[in-house]
Amino acid sequence: MATTAGLAAADARAAADRGRFRGFAWAVLAWNLLVVLWGAYVRASGSGAGCGDHWPLCNGDVLPRAPQLTTIIEFTHRVSSGIALTLAVVLCVWAWRSFPARHVARRAAGLSLLFLLLEALLGAGLVLFRFVAQNESAGRAIYLSAHLVNTQLLLAALAMTAFFGAPRTPQLTERWRGTLLATLGIALAVSITGAVAALGDTLYPAPTLAAGVMEDFSAASSVLLRLRLIHPALAIAGGAWIAIVTFARTHQPHTRRLAFAASLLAIVQLCAGAVNVALRAPIALQIGHLLLADLLWICLVLLFLKSREAVQNAGPSVTTW
Repeated sequence: MATTAGLAAADARAAADRGRFRGFAWAVLAWNLLVVLWGAYVRASGSGAGCGDHWPLCNGDVLPRAPQLTTIIEFTHRVSSGIALTLAVVLCVWAWRSFPARHVARRAAGLSLLFLLLEALLGAGLVLFRFVAQNESAGRAIYLSAHLVNTQLLLAALAMTAFFGAPRTPQLTERWRGTLLATLGIALAVSITGAVAALGDTLYPAPTLAAGVMEDFSAASSVLLRLRLIHPALAIAGGAWIAIVTFARTHQPHTRRLAFAASLLAIVQLCAGAVNVALRAPIALQIGHLLLADLLWICLVLLFLKSREAVQNAGPSVTTW
């Protein structure tokens, strides 16, 4: 009897620890969302060169002296990124202590830390390669696209960590995986073209909507402006696909809320994109547009995981992937 009571108490402590772990994982994801949004503000405000071409130092100093506004904006982003890295280390150690070997939460936490380290290196590359401020090279567009892909993978890994950190242990099934995996690919493609379009908006702000449209179709315009046309076309097609595919899942009880949220976010994102174009991409709307895109991405990742989940009610088990 005593042994049974002891095991029950141990299980209760483990469940409570996993509950706290899951809450911390969601908090780390939220913090990284803020870091991503502030990074977009650094780009949109032209503050990427605020610390010069120095990294990790800022204009050669650990703490900037008599900093200008652009320096404060860039340095704040570096500090917030450093906090994010520290939180990821804590998350990874916590996962290793709380979950058994080969548990998905362990692997997802490890991936989160890996992608965050790559994120830091990519951020350093932006400064060291001078892909900041008014740099309009094709290399910057390619580099920013790679940076965005890594950011999305980081957010996905953090969402997975929180999802699999639940006190219950889900088992993975193969239901509906192909369709949602294709949907994730479409969302990523739309995001990449959006990053290129945002760079064009930053480097070549149009005085009017009509002037911006003329620049998009002009052979004399920068390639970044002509590539900008791809984003709205792909966004409309991709947004419609995401809305239809995810809404089709609202009849499933275990995915209803996530599916409805993804459908709604896809529709709102399309509307926000149209307003963004009409108002010639003000910085505040660019940040809001990015936030919606990231929330939609996270929602799709969770929907992908949820659609493959079949919770076992009988006894604990170990989830591996």
